Amino acid sequence: MLTQPTAPDPRTEAITLIRLAIPLVIGQVLLFSTNLVDTLLAGHLGPLVLGAVAIGSSVWMLPLMLLQGLMFAVPAMVSHLIGAGRRHDVGALFAQSLYLVFGVGILSLLALRGLAAPLVSLLQVEADLSGPTTDFLRAVAWGAPSLGIFMACRGLSDGLSMTKPAMWFGLLCLALLVPIGYALMYGAFGMPGLGAYGSGLAASAVTTMGALAFSAYVVLDPAYRGIGWAARSRWPQWATLRALLALGLPMAMSVVMEVSLFSFASFAIARFGAVQVAAHQIALNVAGLTFMVPLGLSAAITVRVGDAMGAGDPWRARLAGSLGIGLSLVSQSISCAVFLLLPGAIAALYSNDPAVQAATVALLAFAGLFQLSDGVQVAANGALRGMKDTKIPAAITLLAYWGVGMPVGLLLAFPAGMAARGMWIGLLAALTVAAVLLTWRFRRSTLAAVQHGAKLAAWH
Repeated sequence: MLTQPTAPDPRTEAITLIRLAIPLVIGQVLLFSTNLVDTLLAGHLGPLVLGAVAIGSSVWMLPLMLLQGLMFAVPAMVSHLIGAGRRHDVGALFAQSLYLVFGVGILSLLALRGLAAPLVSLLQVEADLSGPTTDFLRAVAWGAPSLGIFMACRGLSDGLSMTKPAMWFGLLCLALLVPIGYALMYGAFGMPGLGAYGSGLAASAVTTMGALAFSAYVVLDPAYRGIGWAARSRWPQWATLRALLALGLPMAMSVVMEVSLFSFASFAIARFGAVQVAAHQIALNVAGLTFMVPLGLSAAITVRVGDAMGAGDPWRARLAGSLGIGLSLVSQSISCAVFLLLPGAIAALYSNDPAVQAATVALLAFAGLFQLSDGVQVAANGALRGMKDTKIPAAITLLAYWGVGMPVGLLLAFPAGMAARGMWIGLLAALTVAAVLLTWRFRRSTLAAVQHGAKLAAWH
């Protein structure tokens, strides 16, 4: 039951939120940096390898985000349990999340291995990019089950407000990827250079190592004791699995709709040739790196809002979400300034090809502008996850991404002749609509919860 308003202190809540968010942001940056390393390694093997990794990564992001979206339910549900004083029920929930995410991971593996070639053909990828792209997908698919386990462990830790483990294991993955990726892509120790195929193999190997290490840590570290590792929780519990799906599936669909928007944009841009694909991948990669800051912050917002709602304190939930959205806007304003002021320097980091650099500079201007909208929408979504509000946000993202963003992008890219720039304008439109509507939804929902709590207090 909601309690009487507690008039939370903004300064205290902001400090708590920032302390919780810093390891999450660092962990997200480190985890994303594995993709950054892949892109940098591929870029110096030429536009063909970079293009194959770009298109392959766009396809791979769909199952990756499905797994991550499903596991967004874990910190939301764990934080509610902690706020309600039910720490002993957390272990059973985590066990069921492992069943769910491992099963989805196996299905993703089989789907990518079996459908890689037909999918690449369906997307009408240029002939010289088709083979390397298919090879990349078949190799990276092996990491899907391990990736799911890693995300479940991270969701458990985050929900318990233990945010440093994800940071340290993200650092481990990055440290492993640099030598393994270089060896497999360029050739080392007598091995031939495998190019795009080596990039996929390296990602799978590193993900598996990280998942094994994180799992061992969760089992052995004393900080995870007392969460209720009951024997009954080791078997499938259909009621808990249904609850995880009911909360996680709309989250997953919301994430997949956003990622599929960017993936479809990559497929459309692939028709303009390897140079445009390479430029798009570079701009998307840089924007994705800066996006890790509000993404990590959104995970902290979910935990703080979930803890407050579990404790029946909607005032604190409203404050935590609002502060988080504001902090995200500040961080993305800095990113926007960097993109707009230093596009040439950023492009030169990724490619020595003058044509690729010029095309990248043009796209970075649009990438800079949508930093603000992207930061706000992910923070607002994180706040709504903390309230276990997932169905309406999923509908909002569907409208914003596919009802607004994609039609605008396709119209400007093809009939208007703006090519990749037109698609990026569509992306900007999609994220702006999502940011406005999701923020409105959070403010409206928390206001209703606060008013309801006040009415209950007055009645008693």
